[in-house]
Amino acid sequence: MKVCVFSTQKYDELALKQWGDPTIVWTFLSQKLDLVSVHAAAGADAVCVFVNDQLDAPVLTALQALGIRFIALRCAGYNNVDVQTAKQLGFSLARVPAYSPQAVAEHSVGLMLSLSRKFHKAYNRTRDNNFDLNGLLGFNLYGKTVGVIGTGRIGTAAVQILRGFGCRVLCVDPVQDPQVIALGATYVSAEQLYPQADIISLYCPLTPETAHLINSHSLEQMKDGVMLINTSRGALVDTKAVIKALKSSKIGYLGLDVYEQEADLFFKDLSDQIIGDEVFQRLLTFPNVLITGHQAFFTAEALEQISRITSDNLIQLWRGEHCPNTL
Repeated sequence: MKVCVFSTQKYDELALKQWGDPTIVWTFLSQKLDLVSVHAAAGADAVCVFVNDQLDAPVLTALQALGIRFIALRCAGYNNVDVQTAKQLGFSLARVPAYSPQAVAEHSVGLMLSLSRKFHKAYNRTRDNNFDLNGLLGFNLYGKTVGVIGTGRIGTAAVQILRGFGCRVLCVDPVQDPQVIALGATYVSAEQLYPQADIISLYCPLTPETAHLINSHSLEQMKDGVMLINTSRGALVDTKAVIKALKSSKIGYLGLDVYEQEADLFFKDLSDQIIGDEVFQRLLTFPNVLITGHQAFFTAEALEQISRITSDNLIQLWRGEHCPNTL
């Protein structure tokens, strides 16, 4: 089986070679999949894609014309895929629904701790031999009310960690999970959560219903000085509305691992370039904003699981066997 892997980083190649099925012939490409790069998949049986690869109707049509039959997403989310068109064109699709929910959950709590205790600022100060504590006053997570939006595997892992910190946890999800309730969290409506939460963290998928879930209207309902964390998908947040809320101090702390327009930024070394995205640049000017480049998933345990499950998905699709991770 020949598989063309798009948006490849060195760690992807190493992981798939180490933990992937040895019968798969991998071709690794650094460029993301779009209408310009799609023809590089010629001769392959399948493509393997990541979060910022483009699989809209024109790209899918081009893939079909090249004889591609299978699409493997090495991630959980699939908002970048026109699933209906893919099925109409006869593609078999599979994803990695759960690799290491703890990885993302731990990263989100790490952002909370870094912002609340200003670790990032303290690190820079001590590097300059500045040990003054003024301006580094933080707050305890213990006893704070944390709003968790989305209680899938990652949200549930976050609830478990936050309860361990002694937080009161309020959750929003269309489906109430008994496991989450057993952990001591309480399900409420979004309208009930917003005015009570000191911290709000997003763990929900990006769908038409959740796009710009955080907007000017929802922000108005939140506490002044609220901490907002997003390790899910960038477009859950209306970035321009968030910037206004930062300027007015409605948002007191912002931690992002994802960004609406991240496809042209993240997973690249742009340190010697001028970034033309003025919205992103504006975010970086705020002292109470901490941004990481979509690395919440990035642990050794997660990479191994992603590689193994992606490989298994491809082999099962190729052999016509039942694949539990199909879309």
